[in-house]
Amino acid sequence: MFRFESPAYLFLLLLIPLLATAYFIAMRNRMKRLRKFGDIQLLKMLMPDYSASRPMLKFILMLVALALIAVALARPQFGTKITNEKRSGIELVIALDISNSMLAEDVTPSRLDKSKLLVENIVDKFHNDKIALVVFAGDAFVQLPITSDYVSAKMFMNSITPSLITTQGTDIARAIDVSRHSFTKDENVGRAIMVITDGEDHEGGAVEAAKAAAKDGVNIFVVGVGSPGGSVIPDGSGGYIKDNTGQTVMSRLNEDMCKEVAMAGGGLYINLDNTSSARDRLDAELGKLQKGDVSSVVYSEYDEQFQAFILLAIVVLILEICVLETKGRLFERLNVFSRKGNAAKILLALFMISVSSGVSAQSDRYDIRKGNRQYRMHDYEQAEVEYRKSVAHNPRNAQAVYNLGCALMMQQKDSAAITMFLKSGQMEKNKLRKSMSFHNIGAIFQKHGMYSNAIEAYKEALRNNPSNDETRYNLVLCKRLQKTIPRKNGGGNNSQNDKNKDNKKDNKDKSDDKNQNKEEKRQDNKMSKENAERLLDAAIQNEKNTQQRLKKASAQPRSRRLQKNW
Repeated sequence: MFRFESPAYLFLLLLIPLLATAYFIAMRNRMKRLRKFGDIQLLKMLMPDYSASRPMLKFILMLVALALIAVALARPQFGTKITNEKRSGIELVIALDISNSMLAEDVTPSRLDKSKLLVENIVDKFHNDKIALVVFAGDAFVQLPITSDYVSAKMFMNSITPSLITTQGTDIARAIDVSRHSFTKDENVGRAIMVITDGEDHEGGAVEAAKAAAKDGVNIFVVGVGSPGGSVIPDGSGGYIKDNTGQTVMSRLNEDMCKEVAMAGGGLYINLDNTSSARDRLDAELGKLQKGDVSSVVYSEYDEQFQAFILLAIVVLILEICVLETKGRLFERLNVFSRKGNAAKILLALFMISVSSGVSAQSDRYDIRKGNRQYRMHDYEQAEVEYRKSVAHNPRNAQAVYNLGCALMMQQKDSAAITMFLKSGQMEKNKLRKSMSFHNIGAIFQKHGMYSNAIEAYKEALRNNPSNDETRYNLVLCKRLQKTIPRKNGGGNNSQNDKNKDNKKDNKDKSDDKNQNKEEKRQDNKMSKENAERLLDAAIQNEKNTQQRLKKASAQPRSRRLQKNW
């Protein structure tokens, strides 16, 4: 499809009829003056080299050149039109049980791994839909906010393990409640929650939560994974999880409870076994949901065509120079620089050649400025379009790539944002801007609890900008969180060998921390008062959150959670 990027320049074409009118008026007045001077035929005999048609031809060539320049300035482009399309889609929140019982291997390769494969197969068939990931055990939290970035969904799905939640058990009611509040505010969109669990609901209240979701127009699909006969649960050290009495735990699929929750939620119960029947049934049921209009910006790169018009304008100017106003043999009297105005025309042609090469370089910066305006207006989708156009014009523009990563991050397209930040970090020569790219990578990984990756990204950011207190604070925070999670997951089921390994690892971490503290001691001493207050506020807030969780737990004692670690 043909379009103009800067159509305002087309108003220059209005000069052509004005100039043509002025020219013909001037020619008519000239003929009147000649008639007053003498007989026209006699005057022609006195001027044998005079040509009445050649000046008009030169004028027409100048008008054509002007028209071509105006069209070139308007930047004609070929490509698919950029549109805001409304496409049909649904919103699906997947609540995945990651309690220790999901490690049972009565389904190959394990309940959890089989569930991940199911989710990946479903996501592969999504096109215009949005998806969110919620993980739960004794508690629940959003692993991936609702998004249409399916690459991120797969990436974070692969990183899910039972160690993400320290409180073991199976609280399906909490998972449904968190999922119910994870949808967007769009209207007329089919919404569904897919709960993948083995059905060992230790906390209760799942049926009531499903009914509350159904009142909001959300369908509950329950995927039961496992076998009614049950299976033992590996403890990760070659043995199996035991209960408080020392007996090996046998985890069984509670199909009755799963069916009851699905019925209360107006959905369907599906058993996930070693066949593909569950995936096929889910695809069919999700396809039946009411599909609403999901707005999205479709981007397609345009090919610039202004170069052809510039070239034609130069050719026309050269022809205009070569055409003489008087009659004579070809090139007999051709002396380009002796005629008034020809030198200026040639200089104009050379200038247009240089401008044609510069317009392409300027176009990527022009798109960046347009994207920045959209970004400041919080229109991140349109900003993404403008940044992608800039990258298409100049793939080596590190600023455009970085800004594109920021726009993607604001839309929660985290995996694509990480890719852009990595590219900008590799291309960027300025260390401060390089540090910003890796800082954003660390922030994304930290948001999703991938602390080891976040630590590496923050370290790279500090290598390029050692004076960034915010990056250093996040680095220390991620290290503490990384140590806290294994310590909480230890529990009474770890063997003595695991404890010894943990002790060795803790000792090694302490020595590493001492070495790093020596390296960063000077910088830490220079930490601003504002940063110190922020650290203190964060610690106070963390303590308040801990106290609130303790009060909530004491107000609603759950004995089953204390007795069961699966």
